[in-house]
Amino acid sequence: MNNDRGTSDLAYLRMAARLALRGHGGAEPNPLVGCVIVCREGSIVGWGYHRRFGGPHAEVVALQRAGSRARTATLYCTLEPCNHAGKTGPCTEAIIRAGIARVVVARRDPNQLAAGGMERLRSAGIRVDLNEECQPAIAVSDPFVHGVRTGLPWVTVKWAQTVDGKIATRTGASQWISNAASRKLVHRERGRVDAILTGIGTVLRDNPTLTARDVRIRRIARRIVIDPKFRIPLTATLCTTTRIAPTIIVCRNDALEGQPAKAKPARDLGVDLVGFPVEGECLSLPAILRQLAAQWDLSHLLVEAGPGLVSRLFRQRLVNEAWVFIGPLLLGDEQAKSSIVGMTVDELTDGTKLNLARVRRRGDDVILRYRVQP
Repeated sequence: MNNDRGTSDLAYLRMAARLALRGHGGAEPNPLVGCVIVCREGSIVGWGYHRRFGGPHAEVVALQRAGSRARTATLYCTLEPCNHAGKTGPCTEAIIRAGIARVVVARRDPNQLAAGGMERLRSAGIRVDLNEECQPAIAVSDPFVHGVRTGLPWVTVKWAQTVDGKIATRTGASQWISNAASRKLVHRERGRVDAILTGIGTVLRDNPTLTARDVRIRRIARRIVIDPKFRIPLTATLCTTTRIAPTIIVCRNDALEGQPAKAKPARDLGVDLVGFPVEGECLSLPAILRQLAAQWDLSHLLVEAGPGLVSRLFRQRLVNEAWVFIGPLLLGDEQAKSSIVGMTVDELTDGTKLNLARVRRRGDDVILRYRVQP
C-alpha cells in the first residue's frame, strides 16, 4: 500500500464511521455499520449506513445510491460485509453483482453466522484489504463485538459532577450540576439505548421517570431497577408508567417469594419481576446483565444510578464507557457525595484505566466521554 492510498483509505473509513453513528438507536442489536463507495477518479458515488434493525445494510444502501457507478469502484466499510442470508440477503453477493473492484474493511465480523465475507469476495476476484489503523471505524462496532464475545450488553455509565468530583452536596442536593443543554444530550441518549439501569436507592430518593423527553425518540428504553429486597413502592413512577415504557425489577428470589401480595399487583401494573439467587451477600451483576441481555435482546445499557451501583459495576469490570458531565462549580466539602466510592487503591497503577474518546462543550459544561481499557 502506498502512502497516498493509505491516507485516503483512512479518510474514507473515518467518513464511514461517522455515517455508522447515525444508526445508533435504530440498528441495534445489529452492529452500527457505515459504507462509502469511491469511483476510480476519486469521487464519492455512494454512501449508506444501517438505519434500522431488519432494514437494508449499509453496503446495500450505498450500492443503490451508486448504481452503475459502483462498477470498478472501491467500497469502504466499517465491518466485514455479511456472507449469509438473515433478514436481508448477503451483502457479499450484492457487492459482487455491482462490479466493485476493491473492498476495504476496518474489522472482521466476529459473528460466525455472518463471517467469511472477505474470503467470499476474494474468491470472486475482488481485492480485499483489512485496514485496522482507523480506530473510529473499529470502535463504532465495539458494542456489537462485545455482545457477541461476552453475551453482555455494552454498559455506559453517566454522571454529572462538580469540578472537584462531587455529584451532590452532603445533604444529597444535586439538581442541577449540569445545564439544560447537557441534560438534553442525556435525554437524546435515553431515546437511543435499549435499557436504562438504576438502583433502588435512586428510586427511593428521586422517584425518577427515566424516559426520553423533548427529543427525537428512536426506541423506547426499558427501565431496569436493581432492588434486591423488593423495596420499591408500587406508587413509584417507574411502576405506574409502564404503558409509556416497560419496567423490570430485579430482586432476590427469596424477596419475591416472601412478598406474593406485593408481586401480583406489581405484575398487574405491567412490571416484569425477575428473581435471582444471592451469591455471597449480593446479587451477581454479571449474571443479571447476561440474562437480561439474552431475554430482552439488550445490546446497549445506560446506567443512571448512584455511586453504590456505579462503583460495583466498575469494580466488577462491567463498564465499557463513562460519560462525565462537569459543571462549573466547586464544593470543597469532604462530606459531599463522590461519583465513585468503595475502592481501595494503593498505587496509581492500580486504578481503572480510561481512554479519552471525546470532549464536548455545552455552554459552561464540559462533557468527557471515556472508554474503559479492557
